[in-house]
Amino acid sequence: MANEKLARRYATAVFALATEQNVVDRIGDDLTAIVSTLGSGIAHDFFVAPIVDRREKERVLLETFGGRVNDIALHTLLLLVRKRREALLAALSAEYAKLQMAARGEEALTVTSARELSRDELTALVGRLERLYAKKFEVTQVVDRDAIGGVRILMGDRRIDGTVAGRLEALSRTLFATP
Repeated sequence: MANEKLARRYATAVFALATEQNVVDRIGDDLTAIVSTLGSGIAHDFFVAPIVDRREKERVLLETFGGRVNDIALHTLLLLVRKRREALLAALSAEYAKLQMAARGEEALTVTSARELSRDELTALVGRLERLYAKKFEVTQVVDRDAIGGVRILMGDRRIDGTVAGRLEALSRTLFATP
């Protein structure tokens, strides 16, 4: 939670700089690329290792990303190293992506169902939600065979569980609630 809050502060500052220079999407792409490069394996171990000298990390990162990513993204990366907050990189990138979506007037929407919904079913469901909430959504579809049937919708911090498994669980809680 504290890391998420701190990552949101960094992301907000980076987003403000990117907005000033009109490079919001480029910075988002660069942060995603950096996270995927440093997200696992030896590169990740090197990046987050507290025993590696900061100047050495900065040198390697400058050699690796210098000229390949926007200066704002590069200096954000270097700032995390200087402040010993390398572990925030993935959370910062995720928070930045949320700010990008919000700037476009969109919100993340996850639709979970027992089977993959057809394009028409998904379009109809999303269209109805967009009209109901007066928002645009960036949709992620997830298949969860344990849902049995129905759909579960996650919009930001709102959850609508219309799955058979969710309804059975709610019924179970009601039946076994202490009077």
